[in-house]
Parts: sequence; structure tokens; C-alpha cells
Amino acid sequence: MRSGTATAAGLVLGFALDRALGDPRRWHPVAGFGSAASALESVTYADRRVNGVVHEVVAVGAVVGLGYGLRRGGVAATALATWTVLGGRSLARAGREMAERLESGDIDGARALLPSLCGRDPSVLDADGLARAALESIAENTSDATVAPLVWGALAGVPGLLGYRAVNTLDAMIGYRNDRYRNFGWAAARTDDVANLLPARVAGTLTAALAPVVGGRPRNAIRAWRRDAAKHPSPNAGVAEATMAGALGIQLGGRTQYRYGTELRPTLGEGPPPEVPDLRRAVRLSEAVQLAAALTTAAFALLGNRRKD
Repeated sequence: MRSGTATAAGLVLGFALDRALGDPRRWHPVAGFGSAASALESVTYADRRVNGVVHEVVAVGAVVGLGYGLRRGGVAATALATWTVLGGRSLARAGREMAERLESGDIDGARALLPSLCGRDPSVLDADGLARAALESIAENTSDATVAPLVWGALAGVPGLLGYRAVNTLDAMIGYRNDRYRNFGWAAARTDDVANLLPARVAGTLTAALAPVVGGRPRNAIRAWRRDAAKHPSPNAGVAEATMAGALGIQLGGRTQYRYGTELRPTLGEGPPPEVPDLRRAVRLSEAVQLAAALTTAAFALLGNRRKD
């Protein structure tokens, strides 16, 4: 089987495995990478950017090298790598569970669940604040946890899948602007920004195109993207969140409470603040975008193979 065909088949099969099984419950490779990266940090850490660059190169380089070693495994290797790096089913499940807890008035349960979605301080959030935090996380992670791995899988096969997940995981671990990681985590944060430039825009395009799935209008999503995305401190999260807000007809952003402090985020989209029913709509739109991304990236892999011929 030719490489492009094998990549396309592996991406679709891996996506199906994620939808059917979700994340592996034990011995998850991403958790293993996180443990290895933490051990490496104990050796490489210093409050300097150059140390962070070394940390990033060693950790990501090792994973990409592993990917090159596995790429000859064809469809099976691509499918397993895709399943390993995707988080779409877990994301949708957490969003639905958050909606159920909020609908039943279980605010304490919703607060306990929020850390599985984002890093905000749940203790200061009421029901509407929890709904907004969960919805913004679903918007961003639809891109980060599903679209981006699939895009990199289509572009670079198994090394792209594993390498992207390593980059994104390191950003989640050390890409903060606090006292410890402002310098050491700089390379991780910037690498993640670059790695997500294309995928975030693919996710934004699919979100806008699929807005009618939740009763929205593509033109409203595109308008929110063009007007508001650049206001966001992240060049990529702004695209994902603005298009989701426009598609749902709501407004995201505003005062955002993290454990390390408070940020006043710019507003994205037009309309009322999100409520629990909007969270359920966001999950439906996320799942539609995920499926469209799997089919689109598989088609791209096939098209690339034909062009090489």
C-alpha cells in the first residue's frame, strides 16, 4: 500500500478507534511522555531560555525519532499513533458531563470536573462561569486535541502525529508565564504557537462551515473570526474561540480567573454570555468538526500521494 493511502486509512481508523474507545485507561503513552519530560526537566532546568530550548529539542526530537522508527508499520502504526494522540471523545464526554452536572444543580460536582478541561480556578466560578470556561476549553481543544494532530498526521505521518502531541504536551506542562517558566517555558510556548498556526485555521474554517449543525450561520462565525480573533493573546486560541462564539451566536471572553491570577480577556463574538444549552451545542459542533477534520485530512493525504505519482 502506498504511503499516502496508508496514511489516509490510518488516520480514519485511528479516529474511529478514538470515537469507539476513547483514551487508553491505563499506560497512556502521553502520560508516559509527561513523566519522562518531568524527569528530563530535573536535569535541564535553569531559569534561562537556552535551557528551555535544549529541553524542547531533546524531548520532542526523541519522540519524532521514535515516530520515524515506527512509520514503516503502515496503516497499523498510523492508526495506533492517531488513536494515541487524539482526545476528541474524552473532550466531548467531559463537556456533556459538565452540562449534566450544571443542569442538575450540582455546582460542586461541576467545579470538581473543570480541571479536566482547563486550568481555571473553579472555586470562584458560578454556573454560568463554569459553562463559559468549559465551552471555551471545548472550542480551543477541538483544534488542539483533534484537528491539529490530524493535520500533522496528514503532513508528516507517524512522526507528525507523535511530534505534535509532544509539542502540545510540553506547552501544557511548562508553557506558562509564571516565575518558574517565564524563561524556561518560552521555547515550548512558541513552538506550540507555530505548530498550531495552520491547524487552528483549519479548525476555524470547519467550525464556520458547520455552524448550521447547531443553528448558526457561517457568515457570523467568519465575521467574529475576522473582527475578534486577533484580540486574543493566543494567535490560535483566538481563532478557535471566536469562530465558535460566532457559530453559536454568543459572546465569550471577559474576566478570567486562573489559579495564578486574573486576566481580563477580550470579548469574542456577539450575543449573550453562554448558558448550559450553549455548552451542549458546542459539544455537538465540536464532534461535527472532528469528523470533518478526519475526512478532510485523509483526503489531503490521498491527494498528496497522487501528486507524487
